[in-house]
Amino acid sequence: MVVAGCAALGVAWWSEHMLGIVPCGLCLLERWPYRIMIGLGLGILALPDAMGRFLSWLCVIALLSSVVLSGVHVGVEQGWWRSPLSECRAPVFHGGSISERLAAMPRHAAKPCDAATYLVPGLPLSMAAMNGLYALLLIVPVRRGLKVRVRARFRGRGQKTIQ
Repeated sequence: MVVAGCAALGVAWWSEHMLGIVPCGLCLLERWPYRIMIGLGLGILALPDAMGRFLSWLCVIALLSSVVLSGVHVGVEQGWWRSPLSECRAPVFHGGSISERLAAMPRHAAKPCDAATYLVPGLPLSMAAMNGLYALLLIVPVRRGLKVRVRARFRGRGQKTIQ
């Protein structure tokens, strides 16, 4: 889980800092489930099995939230609905002087959330869609890890040591 979360954040860092792709507000929000998953994964390594199993379930919830965030982002990119974040919308100016309009402008230029970014040329999946698919695919090994952990725990209880 730690490696998978670091991989997702690594791709985001690489695309931003090496390729010069500017993230939008929803892109930045989509990184949080992976940060949470890294912290939970480190907790799983350090804590006993019962607590580790609980943290594994929290990882599944973090991944599901990543899928939902990606779905919202893809919907915004496709024009199905407006972005829930105010920084994704263009500023609206209501009259006033030029200095008042300049003061109302955002301090930093932001990429609009409805402008899809395609990482792989020719692949019709935006980065938001790829993020959702990645999170969806990660749920399978996380759940499989939960089943393995539970089976191993029950096997250990049923065995008796004969001396």
